[in-house]
Amino acid sequence: MKIGKSLSECALYTIQKLGMLRAGDRVGVAVSGGADSVALLMLLLELREQLGTVLSVVHLNHKLRGRASQGDEQFVAKLAAKHKLAFEVRRTDVASMAKKQKTNLEEAGRRARYEFFGSLVESGHIDKVAVGHTADDQAETVLAHILRGTGLTGLGGIHPVAGHVIRPLCEVRRTELRAYLRARKQTWREDASNRDTTKMRARIRKKLMPLLEKQFQPRVVRHLTTLADLAREDGAFLDALTEERFEQFAERRGNALRISVEHLLESRKKTNNVRGLSARLIRRMAKEVKPRAGQISAEHVQLILELA
Repeated sequence: MKIGKSLSECALYTIQKLGMLRAGDRVGVAVSGGADSVALLMLLLELREQLGTVLSVVHLNHKLRGRASQGDEQFVAKLAAKHKLAFEVRRTDVASMAKKQKTNLEEAGRRARYEFFGSLVESGHIDKVAVGHTADDQAETVLAHILRGTGLTGLGGIHPVAGHVIRPLCEVRRTELRAYLRARKQTWREDASNRDTTKMRARIRKKLMPLLEKQFQPRVVRHLTTLADLAREDGAFLDALTEERFEQFAERRGNALRISVEHLLESRKKTNNVRGLSARLIRRMAKEVKPRAGQISAEHVQLILELA
């Protein structure tokens, strides 16, 4: 949080700095019932007159924790009613979805949430969705990407603005939000699965981050969020260059895309860098022709470049 600023001032600064909202926007606040999302709702309620926005509450019931999931939904519904806000809810069997899509529960839940948010925007119910990711979430995401192996894109972590999704709390610490709620005597729901250290994200949150803060670098969260900011800036510049070269040299033939070896490797020859724009061009072309969303691996890109 910016020194000397209240949480609402910090959120307002982030919203205005990144152009997240305009007067008249209808904003669906994604509230799970957890502390971060409840604090997000409270802060946006404080700011709605200043911002000129119309708020509603959106909630996805993942149906993963039986009565606890139902309790989360009821808690959020009451919170929306208390503040006289419209309430949008969807119930999705995320476990069945994960099995069908052959993915883990975390990824299936993420897909379900963003499909729900997208449907609300497409139907015209709302213009933007505000979600409660914090500076801690950003730091944990960057660390998780580093541990799994990543490049510049992964170092960029969570984007504060991604299409219709905005993250006004991306510069706020999780502990600050809990203190804010306690000061207002506002309760929240705790999800026991967040403490399940068999999951990598929970291990990073509960074990690795405290260790790094106590024994290595007290400002590790701030340093990791700054790293993410810088990586996104550089990534955006390289993406713009890639798009320029893609439009200039990629040839569309029916459903296929072609690019000459000379043009593919031109940037590599000039910079003696095998990764650079050449790799980004390959990823850009793959993104356009692949039938399903998802990135090709670094190994695939390397093999294509070696073949070229």
